[in-house]
Amino acid sequence: MMKLKTLAAAVAISVTLVGCGEEDTATTDVAMQSSAPVETLEQRVSYLMGLQFGQQLSGGEFEINQDALQAGMSDGLNGFEQRLTEEQITATLAEFQTMMEAQQIAAQQEAEATLASQSAENEAAGFAFLTENGARPEVITTESGLQYEVLQEGTGAQPTSDDVVTVNYKGTFLDGSVFDDSSLHGGPATFGLDQVISGWTEGVALMKVGAKHKLYIPYNLAYGENGSMSIPPKSTLIFEVELLEIAE
Repeated sequence: MMKLKTLAAAVAISVTLVGCGEEDTATTDVAMQSSAPVETLEQRVSYLMGLQFGQQLSGGEFEINQDALQAGMSDGLNGFEQRLTEEQITATLAEFQTMMEAQQIAAQQEAEATLASQSAENEAAGFAFLTENGARPEVITTESGLQYEVLQEGTGAQPTSDDVVTVNYKGTFLDGSVFDDSSLHGGPATFGLDQVISGWTEGVALMKVGAKHKLYIPYNLAYGENGSMSIPPKSTLIFEVELLEIAE
């Protein structure tokens, strides 16, 4: 019976591993909601146990045969003799495990292919954008490939890469969608210039207090080939930065 419990647990886990797929329409079409009463405490608790177990098993790519499932539960609850031999149980668990591992590998390969495609698209889009953007007379391109545009001149001191600065900023993707904004975090942000992406370290060090620049940062000066959290791989980023203060 321990092996049967292992199989049930494996089926439940597989739903999480494989992910929620489309409902099995064949099973859904023929399934009829039971008219069993759920009035007494025993009935309600029993129903909730069954409901929770059913929800764990539903929605996955592994098709659950409801008749066989109910037969197994009935045999287990009533202490009936199990219908599979130990050898059949072992073989079933092994076959099921092999199937799940194959599905995991296929899902991982698909995810990696999607990521590679997205990465290539982002790299191409970034290169095209920076090439066109760098041709504008108001845009300056540094030796590293960083591009910046002066929106407002500053008159104060100029930070070094070792300084701590306070800034207002807004970060956008090439399509203009905002992925970060200091106003969303309660106001100006303070950080060390040696603790941020290299495009920021270089770009803010080119500013004077009071200045506002627009930084166009290629992916190799931003979050690189892998991206980070909400930043897709090889993303060229645009930041509007206003330098407010350099820490004493």
